[in-house]
Amino acid sequence: MKVYKIKVNGKAYRVELESVEETASAAAPVAAKEEAKAAPAPASSPVLAGGGVGQDVPSPIQGSVVKILAKVGDKVKKGTPLVVIEAMKLENEVVSPFDGEVAEICVSKGQSVASKETIARIK
Repeated sequence: MKVYKIKVNGKAYRVELESVEETASAAAPVAAKEEAKAAPAPASSPVLAGGGVGQDVPSPIQGSVVKILAKVGDKVKKGTPLVVIEAMKLENEVVSPFDGEVAEICVSKGQSVASKETIARIK
């Protein structure tokens, strides 16, 4: 859980944010994993050097990239900040949704990104 202090009209508020993951029925993830093993990598998941398939990290919001915190080759854990996106004058850290190694940073500082646009690829 992350805790932030926010000022609104001169009054300070303490805000706690919690990450929530959506889950399907217990059988669906198992079936999806078995299908993924049997099926070849889709065209949208490029095969990376070393034979691994990269997993895309999408932008959760539309905005402008103000900082790139990770670089290619960095080992990251779930929750490690990758980039900072400014939207509506608020800076939002985009974190890695899983453990791995940064295979590609798909954005540059100052670039505008759309919601769900790939910002990085983790292998």
